[in-house]
Amino acid sequence: MQKNLTRTESDLLGAVEVPENVLYGVQTMRGLENFPISNFRLSDYPRFIKGLAIVKLGAAEANHQLGLLTDEVYEAIATACREIMAGEHHEHFPVDMIQGGAGTTTNMNANEVIANRALELMGHQRGEYQFCSPNDDVNRSQSTNDAYPAAIHMGLYATHLELREHLLQLIGALRKKGEEFAQILKMGRTQLEDAVPMTLGQTFNGFASVLEDALAHLDYASQEFLTVNMGATAIGTGICAEPGYAELSTAAIADLTGWDVVLAKDLVGATSDTSCMVAYSSAMKRIALKMNKICNDLRLLASGPRCGLGEINLPARQPGSSIMPGKVNPVIPEVMNQVSYKVIGNDLTVSMSDEAAQMELNAMEPVMAQCCFESADLLMNGFDTLRIRCIEGITANEERCRDYIRGSIGIVTALNPIIGYKNSTKIAKEAMETGRGVYELVLEHGILSREELDEVMKPENMIRPVKLNIKPRK
Repeated sequence: MQKNLTRTESDLLGAVEVPENVLYGVQTMRGLENFPISNFRLSDYPRFIKGLAIVKLGAAEANHQLGLLTDEVYEAIATACREIMAGEHHEHFPVDMIQGGAGTTTNMNANEVIANRALELMGHQRGEYQFCSPNDDVNRSQSTNDAYPAAIHMGLYATHLELREHLLQLIGALRKKGEEFAQILKMGRTQLEDAVPMTLGQTFNGFASVLEDALAHLDYASQEFLTVNMGATAIGTGICAEPGYAELSTAAIADLTGWDVVLAKDLVGATSDTSCMVAYSSAMKRIALKMNKICNDLRLLASGPRCGLGEINLPARQPGSSIMPGKVNPVIPEVMNQVSYKVIGNDLTVSMSDEAAQMELNAMEPVMAQCCFESADLLMNGFDTLRIRCIEGITANEERCRDYIRGSIGIVTALNPIIGYKNSTKIAKEAMETGRGVYELVLEHGILSREELDEVMKPENMIRPVKLNIKPRK
């Protein structure tokens, strides 16, 4: 006789057949039916799933200390949570990240998986909830409205710790290029017009500096994730939670993570407030905007190779055209540009969703969480791709940079303190009228000797305030 491939579970809406080989139950099945919205599954976000397990374990420890869970049930729930924290059973979290119900489907997915795994550990069958209930045991003293945002906070803080490491590696690669190109003089540009000389190293160090500043803002924003509303239950009043549970569960989460997790001062306010995701998404947008600028600059600096700026060479990664032989495109900066646009778009979604909060809850938390997790993942992948497949392999066209310097009218600005305004104006005017370079005109007019002019144009004398004892001959 063929073995039954499903088990029957029921809720207030009736009975549902649940596949026997899954750890989730009836309410997860409802969510799968109701929200076939996107390709973003909870199982795609392991740090969020681990956040759910951390919160559920913290809740179980508090409930056990308060005498609300037996030793057997507590130990089984705790083991199930630790397995999930270790990366097991994540395939049993299939629900769509974008869902109605303010995260109830996700919360119940976690409750059911933990309960059914706990039942197995206690020697019972999946679905025998009289021995360990998703609601009465795993979800005890909780509501979706405190467990779900607390799990988001834990998942996003873990994500932040990884994101910052990927960004630091990219910053390090830019700093290394800054050192490598420290003596290569090039023309700076403002409004895409010639400005004054600088080094190529300063360009790359400038890229690194703006990202370091943006990282400081990201670090600051991430600290808000360490405040949770455990024990708030439905609207922040703590109904159905045991006295002392909020403090005990928060302390347990802090102990489990090793992070400075604290309880919100006002649970009613905290339960409807999603501004921590707004702040973090905004900080990621700031980084995306900076990355966009950096990648645009890389594309401009490498443009050509014959008819563009051509001051640097980007590593060739693939043929650039199906019709133009020999063409190679800056595909890695281009993909980072597109990552930046997606992060910027996600931030708009987060902002609009935060504004949609009503009364004691923001029901739009699911899409806010999805956007924040997705943006962080996109940035991490983008940082690594840009670093490994582009930044680390960039080389300089030193001769091209030198030719631009010598042919530019802009270097007359650097010569002005030495040769005087009158001479500078004369040289600049003649250069514009004849198309000749400032360097050769200064020599031709005998204003400075070649040795004196080369001294002025040494990289170390062109890129910072300096006093030279050189006088013009004319």
